[in-house]
Amino acid sequence: MNRRQLFAFIGAAVASLLLTLSLSFLPSSNVVAQSNGTVLVSAAASLKDVMEEINTAYKQSNPGVTIKYNFGASGALLQQIQQGAPVDVFISAAKRQVDTLEQSGQLVAGTRGVLAKNRLVLIVPKSVTGVTSFFNLTRDNIKKIAIGEPRSVPAGQYAEQVLQKLGIYNKVKAKFVYANNVRQVLAAVEAGNADAGLVYRTDAKISDKVKVVVAADEKYHSPIVYPMAVLKRSKNVDAAKNFIQYLSREQSQGILKKYGFLLP
Repeated sequence: MNRRQLFAFIGAAVASLLLTLSLSFLPSSNVVAQSNGTVLVSAAASLKDVMEEINTAYKQSNPGVTIKYNFGASGALLQQIQQGAPVDVFISAAKRQVDTLEQSGQLVAGTRGVLAKNRLVLIVPKSVTGVTSFFNLTRDNIKKIAIGEPRSVPAGQYAEQVLQKLGIYNKVKAKFVYANNVRQVLAAVEAGNADAGLVYRTDAKISDKVKVVVAADEKYHSPIVYPMAVLKRSKNVDAAKNFIQYLSREQSQGILKKYGFLLP
């Protein structure tokens, strides 16, 4: 090998080494891809309005990520997940559903948190007068009481707990009209298809067709919390984690407060 060939060989080797070193400091293509794309969020029906506004704010600082929501009863959403639905983030209206996923090892470690809290309230159509407490539900003129289906709707479970604690459950259970989620309870009272209903305070707040009679004493029901977590099946874990973190930041918390949610 002559001197010219030797210098050419050394130059090529140095260039190759420098290229290798520079690439080692760059993020992998997988990491770049995970910071973008779509995040599928299954969330309790009572979160619909607030989550859509939070999404609008989130897009401004995360233009490469698309958030797609699936709203429904927490129990029904859990069942979908257990049946293999492609979900990245789950936000329930009760601990039980997220506990179930955690106990079966389906959550990404360290991602579980509490989004917000809520209150359960008794509502009636705005035109109704004379109803001032839960005990008025036993009256003959209150013929239909809308509540969420307790087997799948946490608001329905909380409603049953309250009525049992007050000692009037057996007196009013024949009047129950069951709904598939808490927003359907609200709609039934708004339309006059029920004389009263039990919903979250945040649901009543978005309607101008109902009025709140009274809020249930929190000692009469399980804590109303909205746990959230990233699922291991997620195909976009980094973006899902980023969205979960965003929900705990000041801007998101301000939107939650605006809609009447209580911060954890």
